[in-house]
Amino acid sequence: MGGVAFVIDTGIYLWLLNGPLSDHPTRAKIVSAVVATLFSWVANRYWTFRHRRGTNIAREVMLFAVMNGVGIAIAAGCVYVSHWMLGFTSAYADFVAGSVVGLVLGTIFRFFAYRFWVFTEELDAEPEFAHDHELLEPEKPRI
Repeated sequence: MGGVAFVIDTGIYLWLLNGPLSDHPTRAKIVSAVVATLFSWVANRYWTFRHRRGTNIAREVMLFAVMNGVGIAIAAGCVYVSHWMLGFTSAYADFVAGSVVGLVLGTIFRFFAYRFWVFTEELDAEPEFAHDHELLEPEKPRI
């Protein structure tokens, strides 16, 4: 589903950059990312992870919205810095900033956020993920 969300995000972003929001690349990125994120949530909840749906949909939506809101802010921030601060104003530069650099940084954030803040209890219970915390939390010295 991530690939389809990427195509939706990229398609809408390029359309907005070359059309109604050509003077506002940061807004265009926010709009395209929000649409792709909504698709992603629906597709993951009702298709990919339909067997792991939680019963508390409000909590699920809130966590998804917060984590993806930060991811969207990262992508939009990359466009803002590239376009408005560094002066790279071509549609190509906006695309690279938002859909390449922003996507990579946002994906890294979401990976760690989901693992260590959202799905902590579920993944800690699975043996293959039980020691993930040791990657980020160094072993405490023994006295």
